[in-house]
Amino acid sequence: MTTGLLHTHNILRWIILVFLLVSLFQAMGKSPGIRKSSLWLLIASHITLIIGLYQYFTGSFGYKLIESNGAGEVMKNATLRFWAVEHITGMLIAIVLITIGRGRAKKLNYKAASWLFLFALIIMLASIPWPFRDGIGRPWFPGM
Repeated sequence: MTTGLLHTHNILRWIILVFLLVSLFQAMGKSPGIRKSSLWLLIASHITLIIGLYQYFTGSFGYKLIESNGAGEVMKNATLRFWAVEHITGMLIAIVLITIGRGRAKKLNYKAASWLFLFALIIMLASIPWPFRDGIGRPWFPGM
């Protein structure tokens, strides 16, 4: 089950990035289609959040790293710190921004939605364990 959730979490990452880019460009282009795309973005990001929180508290990465190594040791090690603190914090902030952006998009407040989606995209891109990142990199599509 853990492997399946990890793969689902990873695939949803790509779906979120696509919907985030679509919603961002629709907000910048003042398209009323933003209501639908931002709704799908909100749904995908919240499902990913639920799966990620489950993995954080039950998996070997996340909270278990803090329990087994201690908070001080985790904060000294860049790899452990990424998985225990940085990834979850960055993604939580990005999902909060997406949620607020969805509210603005629903009211067709394009300028606010575009800024919120842009900030969420930047934070999300910085918080993803891309394959080229030393020590924390994950494959583009694990298991495939």
